[in-house]
This record gives sequence, structure tokens and C-alpha cells, in this order.
Amino acid sequence: MALTVLIAPSGFKESLSVKDVAEAIGRGIRRAAPHATILTAPMVDGGEGTTEALVAATGGRMVSATVTGPVGDPVASFWGILGGDGPRTAVIEMAAAAGLSLVPRDRRDPTLTTSRGVGELILLALDHGAERILVGCGDSGINDGGAGMARALGARLLDGQGRDLPEGGGALQDLARLDVSGLDPRLAGVRIDAAVNWHNMLLGPKGVARVFGPQKGATPEQVELLDRGMIRYAEAILQATGRDVAQMPGAGASGGLGAGLVAFAGATLHPRFDIVLDYLDFDRQLGRADLVITAEGALDGQSPFGKVPCEVARRAEALGIPTVALAGTIGKGARQTYEHGIGAYASIMQRPCSLRKAIGGGAKLLRQAAENTMRMLLVGQRLAQRERA
Repeated sequence: MALTVLIAPSGFKESLSVKDVAEAIGRGIRRAAPHATILTAPMVDGGEGTTEALVAATGGRMVSATVTGPVGDPVASFWGILGGDGPRTAVIEMAAAAGLSLVPRDRRDPTLTTSRGVGELILLALDHGAERILVGCGDSGINDGGAGMARALGARLLDGQGRDLPEGGGALQDLARLDVSGLDPRLAGVRIDAAVNWHNMLLGPKGVARVFGPQKGATPEQVELLDRGMIRYAEAILQATGRDVAQMPGAGASGGLGAGLVAFAGATLHPRFDIVLDYLDFDRQLGRADLVITAEGALDGQSPFGKVPCEVARRAEALGIPTVALAGTIGKGARQTYEHGIGAYASIMQRPCSLRKAIGGGAKLLRQAAENTMRMLLVGQRLAQRERA
């Protein structure tokens, strides 16, 4: 009997879009099992690809824009208007305005990068009459807690002499008070829901600066600077708005943007898959599958905490469907994913090579890994048939 395989991957950051990943895996499966039925459910988690996926799923439309990028230069960006009935809904992925892919490698300093462009996208959605705004948080290149976004929306961040602070998370340790009197009044009349990684905290040992700062280029000294700034920022938010974001689940999402969305835009934070899966066809397709193949750029000890492979695997395991994960790199703690529904995993890297070559050849590596994985699974299937005979 031919297998029905559901391909449900994430994108590979700075290499392949989620659509490209799904297509590469599908080609590999076809080489090994030409008669297999292949279903695809490209998984978006609020990061890159979220707007395009939700617009496509609802029959909406994309809107081009130019906003302030994370290093302060104008960047080509976009947002979307969802189709269907109900309130006029805009969807924004913060990565389109402040994503890591928009930060040149030689300028990766999260003490300086800004989320201002996210606020500019929100203003554009309001200009177009949005009644509801979905904000996807993921793949960020900033660590400013949404301070740049707040400025775009009309807030002021002031030092002890009443002067406006510079952009970037590094300046937040000098924050004396917030002035929210100038926030755009239209924010009060729109519902804003943010899809976040629920496990990302703003402060503490697992706070956003300590966990993700180094990934964005922060030195150990800068991590301490950013963490002090986040502590002061949370205190100032509580004083100015009455909202306590210090230990709020999801507040640390996207360099602390979750906290800024709550404090300055009145947003409600949600575990990201609770929102995203409402618009995708994942559950129906999962019910038809014999096997799930998921993928992400890295599989490690952080994967069980809101990453696509484990979120997919948990849902598949509940239906008794096995899941295999393919990853660009297998990091420390990857074995923990076995406890969260992953039945087996493999790296797509067959031999050592440079990061540049790996990124450039990502599609080929995925295709080969999917073919090899599928051939191994078919061998296992034949052995099982022999045992039953």
C-alpha cells in the first residue's frame, strides 16, 4: 500500500522559504517513492512567510510598503489583508520590518537595531481601515523590547534630563520614564492579536537578552547591557501603563517585541500556533497522513519550546502518526525532541562544508536528505511486511 506523507516544515532562516523547503522535500520523496501520496502543509510560526501563507489561505492580498529597517535604513517591506468574512483584518510579520535577514552580517549589533518599522506597518494597517491586526513574532534581528515600534506609534522614551533616548536596546538602561500621551488614538479602536512563542520571557536567566542576544551578534558584555535595559524597561512600562510585562509569557518574543505590543498597542499575546493553525489546513491533512516529515534549520534543546518540529510532532503523536525531522544542524539537546513526538531526526549535511555553501545548496541538501530518509523508511516497511508474512 502506498504511503501518504504529510510534509509540514518550517522555513530555513536566511536560506529557504517554507514553500521552498516543502518543495525540496517533496522532490526527494518522489525519487524514493514515486507512488506515494504527498500532502503539504507549510508551517509558519509568526516569522518569515507568515503573511504570505495566511493571505494565500484566505484569498486576501499583499500590500507593498517601505519602512525603517532594523539598522535605520529604509527597507522594502509588506503586510497583508486577509480575505473572508468578519472584521477587516491586517496581518503583519515583524520579520518583514525588523527581521534578522534585514541586518547585514557586519552590522549585527542588537544594542543598536530597532523595531521602528513594525510600528510603521501597524500605522499603515490603521490607515487602510483595519479593524483587527494580527502580528506574527519571529525571526527578529532586534532586542529593543518594541521601543522603536513604540516611538513610531507616538510614545516617547526619555532619560533623566527629559531627552529622547537613541534607538536600540542598548539605550534602555538609561530610560527614566515613558510618555504615552502621544500614542495614536486609533489603537484604542482596533483589536491586535500577536502570535508569539509562549516560552519566551523578557527577564531572568531565560530572558530574551541572555537566550537570543548572542544569536543576534551580542557579546557577553552587550548581553548584560541589554538585560539591564530590559529590567529598567519593564519597570517603566509598569509605571506608565500599569501593565506588568516582567514575567508575562511571550513578552520576550522577538527581542521583547511582545512586551512592547502589550504595553503600547494594547495587544493580546497568544501561543503562535493557536492563531496560525486557525487559518491553515493542517489538522485535516494530518488526519489523512501515514507519516509526517517536518524540518527546520536547527534541531536542539530549544526545539521543544514552541518550535515547528515539536509542535507538529505533538499533534501527530496524538493521532498515532510517526514524525521524522530533517534539520540543517543537530545541536546540543536534540535528543530531548524524542520526548516531544519526534520519532527520528537527521541532519541534511552529508559532509563538512562552509556556511555559505550550505545556505546556497540548501534545496539540494534537503532533497537528498528526504530521498535518503524515505529509502530507509521503505526498507523498514519491507522488513515489517516480511515479519508479518
